[in-house]
Amino acid sequence: MEPSLNAADLDVRRFGHDDLQQIRQALIDVHADAYADAMDDEFNQRFPWFVDHWGGSPEFSCVIAFDGEEAVAFAYGAPSTPKREWWRDHLDPAPGRDRTYSFSELAVRTKWRKAGVSELVTRALLHGREEDLVVLLVDARHPRVQAMYEAWGFRKVGERQPFPDSPVYAVMLAELPLHSDEGRL
Repeated sequence: MEPSLNAADLDVRRFGHDDLQQIRQALIDVHADAYADAMDDEFNQRFPWFVDHWGGSPEFSCVIAFDGEEAVAFAYGAPSTPKREWWRDHLDPAPGRDRTYSFSELAVRTKWRKAGVSELVTRALLHGREEDLVVLLVDARHPRVQAMYEAWGFRKVGERQPFPDSPVYAVMLAELPLHSDEGRL
């Protein structure tokens, strides 16, 4: 029997734009494990491009959770370009305080799912952010993932399909600092 996995046992480390070459393969490996059942999808196969795109931002921020030296989960993003935030097409009028952080990606190795790791890396990524809002996209075909974010304080404000071959995503928005219904985040 495998020992139980606990997010509290993980070492969460912060990285930025200058660290991309050091962490790039770890991000790709965790993503490949997390999406192993969907890697036939050409959109998922383009993940290395997304890593380079987001990591190319000077304000890119990333957290990776490690079990020893094995990367088991990550979350990353960057501040949104003003007036081009993912929520902007769905809210009129716009919030008065609208500096936004785009939470682009979260992935957890399958072995570590349901161990609190998603919350751990999300909390670490968003802790201390100076923006007013955080926005993310959730595949609309995954209502349980959407419900998880709602429990953490996000609300759905609309839907968008950023690329012709991408899924339709729920656009989810929350105020920072982020608090959940349970008060944990």
